[in-house]
Amino acid sequence: GAMAKRRLRGWNPPLENINALVASGGPKLLARSRELVVTNGYAANACEAFAANLVGDGIKPSSLIGDADLRDQVQKLWLAWTDEADADGLTDFYGLQRRAAREVFMAGEVFFRIRMRRADDGLTVPVQLQMLPAEMLPLEQTGIAANGNVIRQGIEFDRIGRRVAYHFLRRHPGDSTDPGLAGDIVRVPASEVIHVIDPVEGGQLRGVSKLAPAIVKLFLLDQYDDAELDRKKVAAMYAMFVTSPAPENPFAPAEEEDAPTGVEISPGQIVRLDPGEDVTVGQPADSGATYEPFQYRTLLQISAALGIPYPYLANDMVKGNFSNSRLALIEFRRRVSAWQHSVMVWQLCRPVYARWMDAAVLSGALTLPGYETNRARLLTADWLPTKWDWVDPLKDANAEIAQIEAGLKSRTQAIAERGYDAEQVDREIAAERARERALGLDFRRPGSPAQGVQAVPAGVDGADQTDNTDTTDGAEDRPRIDEGQP
Repeated sequence: GAMAKRRLRGWNPPLENINALVASGGPKLLARSRELVVTNGYAANACEAFAANLVGDGIKPSSLIGDADLRDQVQKLWLAWTDEADADGLTDFYGLQRRAAREVFMAGEVFFRIRMRRADDGLTVPVQLQMLPAEMLPLEQTGIAANGNVIRQGIEFDRIGRRVAYHFLRRHPGDSTDPGLAGDIVRVPASEVIHVIDPVEGGQLRGVSKLAPAIVKLFLLDQYDDAELDRKKVAAMYAMFVTSPAPENPFAPAEEEDAPTGVEISPGQIVRLDPGEDVTVGQPADSGATYEPFQYRTLLQISAALGIPYPYLANDMVKGNFSNSRLALIEFRRRVSAWQHSVMVWQLCRPVYARWMDAAVLSGALTLPGYETNRARLLTADWLPTKWDWVDPLKDANAEIAQIEAGLKSRTQAIAERGYDAEQVDREIAAERARERALGLDFRRPGSPAQGVQAVPAGVDGADQTDNTDTTDGAEDRPRIDEGQP
């Protein structure tokens, strides 16, 4: 790899830090990435697939407060606030998660500014989030601040390397519809900013688009597809070229722009040519059978570069069989799961939840006794992503039931993996069963044990040896619930 012989003689990459590379090429890379997601179908599909699998319906908290009534109070207040979380009023908190996932895919990073509100603003909890794209923090903002701190790529650091502030533009540098305040910088304390980023190297300050490894192939493949489409269009036409002898007067004045420059033909038309003119029918070269294999292999390379399975990139479900699709899906979900917990939950969800609870307690919207001394304990929560859809629902469900019965997994863990709170599910099941008994409903399959009755095999010590089978009304093999039994 370090040889300097013929094949590698021209490969001399600079040994630069990631921050220097981002500073020099970051703006152009970001502009190209955003354009590809807007204009290129594969890039747009990959971006949506990444956001949909990363966030789905939202990564939601399940409070771990021991007091059930207090926990319900926290959960209900949080649910009410999520509808008010967006300072722009365009979506809820879980919609902001999805927008953050899309921004990280395109730009490599996204910022959220925490906006504290007044009590008379009418919010459930007086705090909101304002999403700021990467362009709002200029990469060229580097130097020494008035207080002596160092500013690197828009981020201000103190003398021991802690982030203390961000220097944002007051308006988007590319938004010509926003008059005034162009180039103005506002200093925002770091405690009011959430920076979501997935660094690829230690010490990295700003993000790199996830499209970076595939951006060249995506762009060139799009050009190739466009040329192939145009070639097919030309081949489908009856194109003719008329070759005329040299004009008698080569210095004759040029024809007017609006004058016809050739012979217009229509299907079935017979055109008489002038003496000496010849007709040649255009025959564009055909790519033959090489087009689809070449495109497929290129898309596989793009898929590997983006870390997204080929079917999710191209919406092509024909080429993969069940086993291959399942293997690709498991690997993709493993990557997404790591990203959910190490980036989305750690950098966005947990800080927002902590700031929300602080604001709720200070504003009086939430009463938590001993919050000042037990803040860390009261802030604990499990963050539950949207459940994965089963590849084979029946087999996967049976395998999970077997794991629970064998003691390899708890019901709480199984329910949490589906994105739900186990205690809430249990309360809903109990309420439904009580309602069914009150209304005389029975949705059990024939032969299944009665609700709330634990079947004990005959002959086991302590088992009831009497016949409790009610055979009336065709209810054979159905255990009877005695009067007064819950």
